[in-house]
Amino acid sequence: MDINFNKNEDHNKLLLSELKSRLLKVKLGGGESRIKSHQSKGKMTARERIDYILDDKKPAIEIAAFAGEDMYKEHGGCPSGGVVVKIGYIKDKQCIVVANDATVKAGAWFPITAKKNLRAQEIAIENKLPIIYLVDSAGVYLPMQDEIFPDKEHFGRIFRNNAIMSSMGITQIAAVMGSCVAGGAYLPIMSDEALIVDKTGSIFLAGSYLVKAAIGETIDNETLGGATTHCEVSGVTDYKAKNDKHALDTIKNIVDKIGDYDKAGFNRIAPQKPKENPEDIYGIIPKSRADQYDMYDVIKRLVDDSEFEEYKAGYGQTIITCYARIDGWAVGIVANQRKIIKTKGAKTKSSEMQFGGVIYNDSADKATRFIANCNQKKIPLVFLQDVTGFMVGSKSEHSGIIKDGAKMVNAVSNSVVPKFTVIIGNSYGAGNYAMCGKAYDPRLIVAWPSAELAVMSGNSAAKVLLQIEKASLEKQGEKITPEKEEALFNKIKARYDNQVSPYYAAARIWTDAIIDPLDTRKWLSLGIEAANHAPIKKPFNLGVLQV
Repeated sequence: MDINFNKNEDHNKLLLSELKSRLLKVKLGGGESRIKSHQSKGKMTARERIDYILDDKKPAIEIAAFAGEDMYKEHGGCPSGGVVVKIGYIKDKQCIVVANDATVKAGAWFPITAKKNLRAQEIAIENKLPIIYLVDSAGVYLPMQDEIFPDKEHFGRIFRNNAIMSSMGITQIAAVMGSCVAGGAYLPIMSDEALIVDKTGSIFLAGSYLVKAAIGETIDNETLGGATTHCEVSGVTDYKAKNDKHALDTIKNIVDKIGDYDKAGFNRIAPQKPKENPEDIYGIIPKSRADQYDMYDVIKRLVDDSEFEEYKAGYGQTIITCYARIDGWAVGIVANQRKIIKTKGAKTKSSEMQFGGVIYNDSADKATRFIANCNQKKIPLVFLQDVTGFMVGSKSEHSGIIKDGAKMVNAVSNSVVPKFTVIIGNSYGAGNYAMCGKAYDPRLIVAWPSAELAVMSGNSAAKVLLQIEKASLEKQGEKITPEKEEALFNKIKARYDNQVSPYYAAARIWTDAIIDPLDTRKWLSLGIEAANHAPIKKPFNLGVLQV
């Protein structure tokens, strides 16, 4: 191995160490003292509940662990969005589990909490996965009610989705394991079956204090909406559980009896590990986002037996398109090549240079054709992003780069096979869109710690913003010295670099997770297995496409 490999390896392992450290902090939720207080009431934490209900020794993935990170500081923060979401197995059946974390503001709903819950429901709807709700929430966080209550993608959309999923035949089971108040009370009752834990679970539209204030009635919360009331008097809930474990065991028994699902029929054979060592990835991905590397080296460490069949290998070489297998599943891979490519001119035999990570006319055209082929063959698509954008300049514009780019975006948008996106490095501008960014409905989208998401790189953006800032200050009569210009540039770049960080994106659920590169195969395999629950009903149609 050369010195650059070792430097890259050290850098990427430091990034991985930071990821693990930040995850440990996130998993503490509201903090150790609140966890102890929660457990003193005889209740399990959200993570303990999920760990207990999911099958041991089966793979599981966590969705949006960093939701809300460094947001809402004036309100004390909202670690992990106050809710834990995992995809795993219950009695060998793949499910998605959503558990309110009552150690974070008593499980109250912040705007990001609603967004995370809606993302969980979106995954269930797209993949027709059973969804389990473990409810323990004080309801909407009132100081921010205007940002969570009335809009289309706010709190009420949760209950609309409950109804839609029920009509689609998607199993929904809810266990009320703590508070469940006001509008939030509809979620468990709009599920197929609802459980409630005796003495700790309660459901009501208004608690005892509000009832007293509203109508003058004096009543305690247990009599108003406890387990005995709802299982024996109102009939609102279906099962009374003695404690958390009893409730979770009951859910396991219910899930165990769910019938088999219709398959989409994606091709799978016995999995094989890559021949090339996946740990080499740490040394392959460069420390600097501007440096070049060979994406083939990454692909060989992600796919089964390190083997793939490349489509149009000699054409449009800044995008690699190939068929391969990941954990036995057949996939079509669309990946940005990060090496500088030497090509022959279309009209001359002279060599031309194409920059790695840039989408050119020919690479966009190739990717469009390949995406169409994968849809024809019913092969899931995997996008490996390290893209700076589309090529600019007179030559590209005169060659119709906008038209070719539009074709690729059209193909990605209309693709009916499931899409999965892995952001390895750069994810800038329209390149993010063409390579199936969040706006293009990937079933799962994850980032490596080396990822950056933005309209452009921090360095480029800072230069543009600096010129605007300088012009504004000079217009006001201020003289900009070289020293002041440098200080201004560094200030702008630092602010922009924070927004480029994968943690900034993950906090806002622009990605589903930041993952160890070595977990990529697991995420893609579980994602394709989830997608296999949902047969494709819609034909692939590119619509109006300029040829």
